[in-house]
Amino acid sequence: MDEMFDRLQAVVDRYDELNELISDPEVIADTRRFMELSKEEADLRDTVEAYRQYQNVVSQINDDNEMLREKLDDEMTEVVKEELKELEPQKTALEDKIRLLLLPKDPNDDKNIVMEIHGAAGGDEASLFAADLFDMYSRYAEKQLVR
Repeated sequence: MDEMFDRLQAVVDRYDELNELISDPEVIADTRRFMELSKEEADLRDTVEAYRQYQNVVSQINDDNEMLREKLDDEMTEVVKEELKELEPQKTALEDKIRLLLLPKDPNDDKNIVMEIHGAAGGDEASLFAADLFDMYSRYAEKQLVR
């Protein structure tokens, strides 16, 4: 887990560095470099935002646990416990999201593809299966366009 946080901190540091570079007038004047740095910054943005959300959730959990150690009235204790019940699943979900975001990107992710689906040998059943595959991939592609 510590290795993951080290990688995340490196990503955050690079993201901050990119934001500084992008605002540099010399970089702005160099259109090609500006575009490359902007793309890299955009690629890191989701990871950095997820990590910052994670840090906020962990901070809130720590604060709530600290409050529970103090003497609180029953009503306030219930409020804090309810908040903890909501924050724990958020923490787990953010950890999972961050793990996915840290996976190496495939260099072909930004490229388009051409896919052929044939029923080939197998008669009617193969043709029905090919139609199902086409339908599935078509719906998936449409959902990707909506994003």
